Amino acid sequence: MERLRTQETLMARHKSPGPTDREMAILSVLWERGPSTVREIHETIKTDSETGYTTTLKLMQIMADKGLLSRKDAGRQHVYRPAVSQEKTQNQVVGDVLEKVFAGSAEKLVMRALSARKVSPEELKRIREMLDEMEGT
Repeated sequence: MERLRTQETLMARHKSPGPTDREMAILSVLWERGPSTVREIHETIKTDSETGYTTTLKLMQIMADKGLLSRKDAGRQHVYRPAVSQEKTQNQVVGDVLEKVFAGSAEKLVMRALSARKVSPEELKRIREMLDEMEGT
């Protein structure tokens, strides 16, 4: 019975629309470092959590099954790389949040994002430039 629940949990994870927080941590390392082994990823993220090596390995295997990572065998090591770009992943996550939390309202999403923390003058300038570009001015 316990094994069945574990399999159901793993299957549910495979159906999730976007990366989990732990998966995002791994993807962030890979986007920054480039192709890496499980050991290299584990050494980087273990400072952030109490995750064991085998947990990192299993999580990366699941991510490969989900299509988030690709794996290449290099002797006894497996080298992983993101299967999806950072931009595409960010677009997917933002799209999911937009639909689930803000009922599809980009205005509400942007207003909440801007009010959630102090925005630097440089960020505001880039936001204004992007809005001007979108308006065609």
